[in-house]
Amino acid sequence: MKLNQNGLALAVCCLSASAAMADATKYPLTVENCGLGVTFDHAPSRSVSVGQAATEVLFALDLAETVQGTSVWFTDVPEAYKDINAGIERLADNDPSFESVVQKRPEVVAVQYEWHVGPEGIVATREQFHELNIPTYIMPADCVGKDNTVGSDGTRTSLFDTSVIHQGVAELAEIFDVADKGAAFVAELKEREAAAIERAEELNIQDASAVFWFSSAQMDIDPYVAGQKGAPGYMMDKLGIRNVVESDEEWPVVGWETIARANPSIIVLAEMKRRRFPADDVQAKLEFLRNDPVASQMDAVKAGRIVIMDAHAMDATLRTVEGIETLAEALENFGLAQ
Repeated sequence: MKLNQNGLALAVCCLSASAAMADATKYPLTVENCGLGVTFDHAPSRSVSVGQAATEVLFALDLAETVQGTSVWFTDVPEAYKDINAGIERLADNDPSFESVVQKRPEVVAVQYEWHVGPEGIVATREQFHELNIPTYIMPADCVGKDNTVGSDGTRTSLFDTSVIHQGVAELAEIFDVADKGAAFVAELKEREAAAIERAEELNIQDASAVFWFSSAQMDIDPYVAGQKGAPGYMMDKLGIRNVVESDEEWPVVGWETIARANPSIIVLAEMKRRRFPADDVQAKLEFLRNDPVASQMDAVKAGRIVIMDAHAMDATLRTVEGIETLAEALENFGLAQ
């Protein structure tokens, strides 16, 4: 359905009104989260985030004053949050210790990945925190429709959908008794996504394909690329682009010979500040594509159909909508419209 300006204004007004009327949270509140019921007796006044995605949701909900420490960073925080973030202790760029989190006396630990805080958590198990009466909340994007026991980064059992991002925002908002802010922010995310999808549909692109290259453990070995059912798969599905990688793993390893044979129309490269692997550097990725005897022969490399995308947008995070917007704009600029 399309709305004229008056209709759009009315829709925004209605969304704002419904958000303003969101009910206050009633405690004790029990949230079913990644297979575990977690109970909150009151709105947390102190939190720690393990994962940039969780951090940015807390910031988006104006809950930065509760955040006592952050960890697991991929890239810079959005410009709007830079001043806020500068005043919060970073416990670790990557994996924090269990002790460093506990020392902050959090009333909730907000987590991006189960492999950090979960059954085999490298920071701790959820039980270790709960034994200290510290509730944990894992972003549902990492467990809903996903089996984290299969593959190095887990395997999607169903196609990722941004509704699980909205779920995480809404549930954290309810936990912190700011449901009105959660509803308003989810409405904004939905509106932006719909606009980007409509922009791509108007191009009427036929038979476009892509590969998303996140990183590589070494430059001379097979890369980590996006599987069918993760956030990049969702972007491609919504914008009418075929993923040349057929695996359902989140980030499978696929050889360049296989990718080159598929000859994707577009190559999307992750840009990040993290430097865990050599190929975290987007300039290293670009140099490889231009000079490798196999990769350099792909049509997308020769034609310059390469998209630089925020690495955090390639994961199941708030920035996924930015990824959809970035890819929709690239489709226009590459002249792939029919």
